[in-house]
Amino acid sequence: MQRALIQFGKFFFKYRDAVAPIVFLALVLATKPRLAFGSARGDLALDAFGVIAVVGAQILRATVIGYAYIIRGGKDKKVYAETLVQEGFFAHCRNPLYLGNLLGILGLLIIHNSPWAYAIGIPFSLCLYMTIIAAEEDFLARKFGAEYERYRQRVPRFIPVLAGLNTTVVKMKYNWKRLISKEYGTTFNGGTMMLLLLAWESYRNFGYARSVDRFQVLGLLFFVLALGYSTARVMKKQGMLDTA
Repeated sequence: MQRALIQFGKFFFKYRDAVAPIVFLALVLATKPRLAFGSARGDLALDAFGVIAVVGAQILRATVIGYAYIIRGGKDKKVYAETLVQEGFFAHCRNPLYLGNLLGILGLLIIHNSPWAYAIGIPFSLCLYMTIIAAEEDFLARKFGAEYERYRQRVPRFIPVLAGLNTTVVKMKYNWKRLISKEYGTTFNGGTMMLLLLAWESYRNFGYARSVDRFQVLGLLFFVLALGYSTARVMKKQGMLDTA
C-alpha cells in the first residue's frame, strides 16, 4: 500500500500543475454553486469567509518562504532536495506550504459552495497531497537517513506546534526579495482563480445584470493583481531580486 502511495505521489508531483487545475475547473463547471443560507447577504458572508481562507493561505506561504525557503518544485519534475530544511516554520511543521495550499483550496471551495464540489474536491485534494508527501518522505528518508528520522519524530507532518514559534521567528531575518522572486507567480494564479470564481459564482446565482457592480470591483482588483505580477516579473528579469 505504501509503495502504491509513493508511486502515485511521484506521478502527481510531476503533473500536479496540470492535474489540480483541470480537476478544479471541471468541478466548478460541472457543479452549481448554492446560495448560502438562501440569501444574498448570507452568500456574501460565506464568500468573505472563503476569501479570508485564500488570503490566509497565501500569508502562510509568504511567511514560510520568507523565513526559510525549501525547494518544492523538485528537479526535472521529480522529488528532490539539496538539504534537509529544519529551520523557520519547518521547525514546527514538516509541510507548512502544503498546509497553506490545502487552506487555499478549501477557501475556493467555500466561495463556490457546491455540495458536490465539497464532496469531491476535499477528498481529492487530501489524497493528492498525501501521496505527494509520501513520495517526498520516502526520498528524504533514503537521502538523509537518521537525520530525517529524528526530524520526523520531532516535528509533526501537518498540525503546527506553536510552542517556541515566536523565538524561531525572532532569530531569523525576513527575505522580501526571495519571497517576491519565488512566490509572485503563485500569488497571481491563486488570486486570479479566486476573482474568477467570485465572478462565476455571482453570475450563476444572480445573473449578469445583478452582478455588474461586482464584476467592476473584481476587474479593478484583477488590474491591481496583474500590475503587481508584472512589476515583480520585471524586477526579476532586471536582476533586482538576484540576492533572493
